[in-house]
Amino acid sequence: MTTSDKSKSPGLERSLGLKEAVALNMIEIVGIGPFVVSSLVIRAMGGPQAMIAWLAGALLATLDGFVWSELGAAMPRAGGTYVFLREAYGPEKWGRLLSFLFVWQTFLHVPLSVASASIGFANYAEYLHPLTTLEHKAISGGLVLFLMFLLYRRIGTIGKISVLLWVGVIGTMLWLIWGGVRNFNSKLAFDFPPGAFDFSVVWFAGLGSAMISTIYSYWGYYNICHLGGEIRDPEKNIPRGIFLSVVGIAVLYLAMQTSILGVVPWREAQESRFLASLFVEKLYGPMAANVATVMILWVALASVFSVLLGASRVPYSAALDNNFFPIFARLHPTKRFPHVSLLVLGGLALLFSVILNLQTAIVGILAVRLIVQFVGQAVGVMLLRRRWSSDKFPFKMWLYPVPAVLTMLGWLWLFWRTGAARKWGLLQIALGVVAFLVWTWEKKQWPFARSQSTIDSRQPEIPS
Repeated sequence: MTTSDKSKSPGLERSLGLKEAVALNMIEIVGIGPFVVSSLVIRAMGGPQAMIAWLAGALLATLDGFVWSELGAAMPRAGGTYVFLREAYGPEKWGRLLSFLFVWQTFLHVPLSVASASIGFANYAEYLHPLTTLEHKAISGGLVLFLMFLLYRRIGTIGKISVLLWVGVIGTMLWLIWGGVRNFNSKLAFDFPPGAFDFSVVWFAGLGSAMISTIYSYWGYYNICHLGGEIRDPEKNIPRGIFLSVVGIAVLYLAMQTSILGVVPWREAQESRFLASLFVEKLYGPMAANVATVMILWVALASVFSVLLGASRVPYSAALDNNFFPIFARLHPTKRFPHVSLLVLGGLALLFSVILNLQTAIVGILAVRLIVQFVGQAVGVMLLRRRWSSDKFPFKMWLYPVPAVLTMLGWLWLFWRTGAARKWGLLQIALGVVAFLVWTWEKKQWPFARSQSTIDSRQPEIPS
């Protein structure tokens, strides 16, 4: 069986339809993000014009959604980005390096993503009761352990759990929006300070800082691509799932942020650690705010569930290709899911959740992921368009190559806005290159594999 064949038939079950795909995407997108970063976005933008940062994040996610949809529909396999980079840059040469780097980074950015959600979970739980440092770490770490317990089962059961979690996510957001609509004060919502739209260098610097938080809150629209080998009718359901998720979440985010600013003055909102709970408290009192806080914690749990589920398929896919440690290719003998990947990623997330703070985790995620994964894919889809015939792309992005180019420029700008963290992102890539060279040297693979011509030249001549 070839490498490609193994990737296509790894023994996973195609049990997720469009409903489950949208649910998994949306619960990963929402998470704790919009509830813990809303005040940061308002502070960075300096007023209600913070809505522009949420709109800009939605636009960038939509443009990038075209890249993911085209690649995901063409290569619906476990691993998502791993497969995309391998095929786009050539599975025997540079594609091996880029895809290896992505898997290498997975062991950092995925635990960081899970840790950021679990830390945010513990932070928000402090609205209900003050926590000591030890209690805070116990809650964030305990959440990771609980999620690993939930995910340790067959994918069909996972799909049902995802829909249940999704109902809680959407119900929470609709409740917040409805409360804001009934008590909306336009003077508060549109209380713009002087210079709110002067579009200066300082203004765009504030937008960049705010978008680090908003794009963090939108990420997850691509999660089903990592589950491509478990999606039914993936050529249709992957693009539909991505765009339904982005549009649905964008509408909910904009409505929720507007509703909150129509009740809580932005000068007060920018200083609140529990903005959504403060919003509900102003509308319905402390008891209702406690209920809202519990629902927000439900949302955070749902997000970590989806992140860890999709990411656990990445090292598995790479190991099937003999491009990563073979132990990660193991499936659970009865439940048929990559349990080694799940346990390792979950273990690292547990460690990060007790040693990091939220802002460090968020900035670190962007600094690590943007170059190899997001910029790499935007360039990769253009490379594939030149090499593959059009019939290999069940879905084609509109106005090609405009979405891919704009996406690439947007990610590069955000990478620059991560500040000092970008140095750590570049260092992590450099270390990954070193690890790849060591790995391929030991296995005598490209770039250290001897060419066939060299081998032939060393063969003794056969006398005539």
